[in-house]
Amino acid sequence: MKLHIFNPEHDIALAANQPRFTAPHAGRQLRADLAFLPALWADDGDMVLVDDVEAALEWVRHVKRYAHDVAFVTPADLKHISPDMRHDLQIAPWGWDCTIKEQLLRADPSLEHLLPTDERLAEIRHMSSRRFAAEHLLPLLHDANPGVVGESRYCATEDEALATMQQYGRSVVKSPWSSSGRGVRYVAQPIPDTHLLGWMRGVLRQQGGIMIEPLYNKVYDFGMEFMANADGTIDYLGLSLFDTRGGAYTASICATEKDKREILSRYADMQLLYSICQQIQSTVAPLMHDIYTGPFGVDMMAVARTDGDGFWLHPCVELNLRRTMGHVALALTPTDRDPRRLMSIYYADKYRLRIQQSSENLLNTGLA
Repeated sequence: MKLHIFNPEHDIALAANQPRFTAPHAGRQLRADLAFLPALWADDGDMVLVDDVEAALEWVRHVKRYAHDVAFVTPADLKHISPDMRHDLQIAPWGWDCTIKEQLLRADPSLEHLLPTDERLAEIRHMSSRRFAAEHLLPLLHDANPGVVGESRYCATEDEALATMQQYGRSVVKSPWSSSGRGVRYVAQPIPDTHLLGWMRGVLRQQGGIMIEPLYNKVYDFGMEFMANADGTIDYLGLSLFDTRGGAYTASICATEKDKREILSRYADMQLLYSICQQIQSTVAPLMHDIYTGPFGVDMMAVARTDGDGFWLHPCVELNLRRTMGHVALALTPTDRDPRRLMSIYYADKYRLRIQQSSENLLNTGLA
C-alpha cells in the first residue's frame, strides 16, 4: 500500500532547503485545491493525504471515471494507521525534499523509518539542480547524437554570467532550483537591465550560482516520462506533449503513444528519440541507484533551425526528479476506441483540473 501526497511546492522547497519552510500562498493553495490528484494514478486501496476529506471526495465526483478507489486521510489520521498496514506502507510524494519529510514527522514521528535519510535527501536535492542535468546528462546526449542542440552553463560569479550572456546574445537565465515558470528569465539582449541584474545577484547570493543558456527558437514542448526502480533499472513510461506559457505549465495532451508519436514526428526524428530514450535510461540508472526511486521526467523541445530547413532537437531542457504533469497525463491515456483528451490546470477562484475531449485539429497541430 502507498500513501500518496501532492506537494507541488516541492521545487520551491528544494530551493529554500529548510525543513520548516512555508511555501508562498499560491503554492499552498495549489496543494490544497488539488490534493485529490493522486487518485488519478494511485492503485485501488492506496491512501491519499489531504487536509479536507470532504473537499477531496467532492472533487473526485467530478472526475469519477478517471479516479481509482482510494482512501483519503488527513495528517491527524496517520497516527491511527494499523501496525499491519504500516509494515508494508510506502510513502510516495510528488517530490522528496526536507520540508515534506518534516511535515510527515510532525504528523507522526513513528513514520521516520519509512522516510529518506537527510543524507539521501541532500543527494536528491543535488540531482534535482539544473546544474546536475547540465553537467551530467545534456553533454552526453548532445555529443552522442547528430541533429541535436543544447548547452547550459553554471556560472558561479556575476562576471562569468555576464560574459556568457554576451557570448550568447539572447539568453535564458535560470536559478539552479525553482518551480515551473519561476526562476526563469528570457533575455533578448546581451546585457541585462537593472531589474534583471538585481534578480541575478539575488540568485547568485542565495543559491551560489546561476544557469545561462542560449535562447532558442522553440516550436514545440514535449518530454519523456520514466520510473526509477529500486533494483536500479529505469522504465520508460511514455511521451508527454504539453504547453507552457512563460515557462509555466498549462496543459497536456492525453492520447495513445501511437498518436503522440504521430504528432511529434512532424518536429522530431522518431529513431533519434528512441536512441535518446535508451541513452537516458543507461546514463541515469547508475546515478540514481540507491539514491532515488520513483517517477521522473526529462523535458525536451523542438527548435527551428536558423536556416529555416526543419528542426533541431533539444534533448534535455530540464530533468525533473519528481512526478510531473506528464505522468498525470499518462494516467489518463485513452484506449484506441476512446476520444483523445486535453488536461489542463487553471485558476478560477481556486485551482481546478479540467479534462476535456480534444479535437482532431488540436491533435494534428499540437496544443493551441
